[in-house]
Amino acid sequence: MSYAKEIDALNQCIADLSGDINVSFEFFPPKNEKMEQIFWHSVDRLKVLKPKFISVTYGANSGERDRTHSIVKSVKEQTGLEAAPHLTGIDATPEELVEIAKDYWNSGIRRIVALRGDEPKGYTKKPFYASDLVALLRSVADFDISVAAYPEVHPEAKSAQADLINLKRKIDAGANHVITQFFFDIDSYLRFRDRCVATGIEVEIVPGILPVTNFKQLQKMAAVTNVRIPHWLARMYEGLDNDQATRNLLAASVAMDMVRVLSREGVKDFHFYTLNRCELTYAICHTLGVRPELPITAE
Repeated sequence: MSYAKEIDALNQCIADLSGDINVSFEFFPPKNEKMEQIFWHSVDRLKVLKPKFISVTYGANSGERDRTHSIVKSVKEQTGLEAAPHLTGIDATPEELVEIAKDYWNSGIRRIVALRGDEPKGYTKKPFYASDLVALLRSVADFDISVAAYPEVHPEAKSAQADLINLKRKIDAGANHVITQFFFDIDSYLRFRDRCVATGIEVEIVPGILPVTNFKQLQKMAAVTNVRIPHWLARMYEGLDNDQATRNLLAASVAMDMVRVLSREGVKDFHFYTLNRCELTYAICHTLGVRPELPITAE
């Protein structure tokens, strides 16, 4: 292929997307006034992209749980966006979870991300799994329920097959969608998607996309979540510890390449882990064709 044809192919690859994808964004609840200002600035900046929903994470303690409840309701009221709280059963009884679910439903919240949650050290309560939470939510109201999946296997799973069976259990309990842990090996996602289909999991497997602006932080997160960092990715960030601008450019480039490749494989929905920052996520989505609707002007 000639150089000109390569450029044409690349341009066509970019043009083919032309905004024909759906996005959703994940945030965490702000812990202080400054973080709250950053949070709302990010929400306001990204809401014009008309995401399918935004999700707000949840910590296994009452303080963070209350922040999640409050911020999700505020997002719904102030922006009209579909707001999806993360919910776990770690620190609440089934009876308390029923009341939380009823409160969400009565507040107009229709989507929930249902998770088991991370069990703290010394945790002695009877396990309450994500499938149990999905069944509980389904018994309360007709929620749109998302659950988590790990293309590279959950760190606590006994095997990849056991992990897949657990995911099937969540779907059978009533989950509507699957959102994956972030990953960088696209083949691992595609193989996982094929295995889901072979297991009878027919719901959408939405890839989680994490733009990497801090490689050292990524290494810590990957160690906890059992995510493999490809050698090529590590090489790209070598020598950039004190170069935030270049790291941002790399983060955007890698994320956009992943979306383009996955889109060619039939993926239409993408979930971005924003880390409560809007600039990079907005730029990525804009470049991929996800843009605000421009007003029609008279000629």
